[in-house]
Amino acid sequence: MIYEKVKRIIAEQLDVDPETVNYDSVVTDDLGADSLDVVDLIMSFEDEFGVEIPDEVVENIRTVSDIVKYIEDNQ
Repeated sequence: MIYEKVKRIIAEQLDVDPETVNYDSVVTDDLGADSLDVVDLIMSFEDEFGVEIPDEVVENIRTVSDIVKYIEDNQ
């Protein structure tokens, strides 16, 4: 369920086909997000899931699975 919500948010905000978003997708390289997109995505995830994602964690998030794992571990 978390994965599906993350996938939906990414697809909507980056205007990409949801089918191109998978666990191994690298947010910047595969999905075309720039640094501003990443900030917007993080804020959306924080709002949607009620978690806080610190800057030092954001620096280490590269893939969709990194995002899902962090949310699962901290929700």
